[in-house]
Amino acid sequence: MVGEQTEALCRRYLDDILKANEITNLTRITNEEQAMLLHLEDSLVGLPEVNEAPEGLYGDLGSGGGFPGVPLALATGRQTILVDSVKKKMAIVQSILDELGLSSQVATSSERIEDLPVEYEARFAVLTARALSRLVSLIELASPLLFKGGRLVCYKAQVTSEEIEEAKAVQDLVGMKLVSQREALLSDRETKRTILVFEKVARPRIKLPRRVGLAQKQPLKPRP
Repeated sequence: MVGEQTEALCRRYLDDILKANEITNLTRITNEEQAMLLHLEDSLVGLPEVNEAPEGLYGDLGSGGGFPGVPLALATGRQTILVDSVKKKMAIVQSILDELGLSSQVATSSERIEDLPVEYEARFAVLTARALSRLVSLIELASPLLFKGGRLVCYKAQVTSEEIEEAKAVQDLVGMKLVSQREALLSDRETKRTILVFEKVARPRIKLPRRVGLAQKQPLKPRP
């Protein structure tokens, strides 16, 4: 899926994250074999969808230890911003990026997602969100950040038809549209992933972003 050089750099990044994790909690996965599967391989599951997005800036929302953001940045060569409001995590990730000489391509931000449009309104070509929130919340948060035609790529371990319908019921409100859905099975033949892609198709019909936390605490409902 990726070249040898990219794979080697991904492994170096993962090794550094696992070392840092011994001191500061960056990931619940501490076993190297599990980390290879659930961080590196899982991160790259959405690579075809990220590649299908328009050229331009890439952002990983709720990036945590930098997954899937860093592997996807290395695989695509896109300018990338990793977004996570936990400042301590982002400081460690930034230091590792600096050590690996990646900071000219991959930056970090500890801003809340709702605060990002102040600087990055309609600037992103593609966003990813892995195990971050319900789809209805994600499309609301992503809409003001994407330019028209930009894509939100959502990674889900388990997604119900109810969650998908909940998002589709308000997608017109936020100017987004579900354009693809794909199931994937990781190499352990057990771990399933669903990749859902929403495209920014129009300006939102409501003022976005709303106040911090409202997307999750008070998800949008369809309007008559």
